Amino acid sequence: MLSLSVSATSHGQNYLPLYYAEAAGLFAARGLEVRVWDRDPWTEVLDDLASGEADVVLGGLWVPAMYAGRGRELVTVGQINARFSKTVITREPVADFDWSWITGRTVLVPGAGGTAPYEFTAGLIRAAGVDPASARFVRDLSGPMLTELFLGGHGDAMVVDAFSAAKLSTAGLVHQTYRLAGPGGVMPNSVFYTDPERLDPLLAPLTAFLAALQEAMDAINAGAATAGLLAEHWPGATEAARAAATAELVENGTWESVVVDEAACNRWMDILREGGLVSTAADYSSLVDTRAVDTALAEPVR
Repeated sequence: MLSLSVSATSHGQNYLPLYYAEAAGLFAARGLEVRVWDRDPWTEVLDDLASGEADVVLGGLWVPAMYAGRGRELVTVGQINARFSKTVITREPVADFDWSWITGRTVLVPGAGGTAPYEFTAGLIRAAGVDPASARFVRDLSGPMLTELFLGGHGDAMVVDAFSAAKLSTAGLVHQTYRLAGPGGVMPNSVFYTDPERLDPLLAPLTAFLAALQEAMDAINAGAATAGLLAEHWPGATEAARAAATAELVENGTWESVVVDEAACNRWMDILREGGLVSTAADYSSLVDTRAVDTALAEPVR
């Protein structure tokens, strides 16, 4: 029996294929036992990896990118999210929204769980010809805190994940004004990474893991029943919110593949470099090892 331990930066609905693969027995069918847990604060995943408690981390590609050449080398082996599934929410509808709307306004962007929500959003804003500095951004605080403040009247807009947007909009509290997955295109938002020195012994379990994860993605995208699993993992949300968020992530391609797209990876590096988070030549060729995912996708279709 193979085994793999995964320390995750959160327990989000965007990680649904991971939980589906376990519940549907897709890991077990490949002789793999998987142990998954999430950390708060998220930085403890790095401690888990360093101590050997975790074999791999599930989190943002920006972490291996920032550490590249800076004393802690990390290698990415696959992904679980291929889109930046965030949404700009407002209290009232905004007709024909474009990024110029934020000029002179205050936008809340949670950052306690990592820097990607602001940095990729800022990259999209710059690409649209708008200076992010034209707006006031409230950052580096937790999603629950900023959500409470926003609902209480602070700020003009907020950037939230698809699940939060669904919960708030189905409750009639906000309007989903602008979804970023479409204009953002393919983007390796959540990936699996590990210590490169440990990669060779992990190739067999990683291959089985990524093959099962791709099978789970394909099943969910094809309409597999997930209502019970969603209720088990997120009992505090309504069925309508859980279903709406899942449908959105299926439709926008978040779960299309475990393969990290080279062009999308390098585009993300350029955004991070422009934002000052990466100062090396880190790119797809230095950050991603495809051996496990290549073997996984060569597995015969079940």
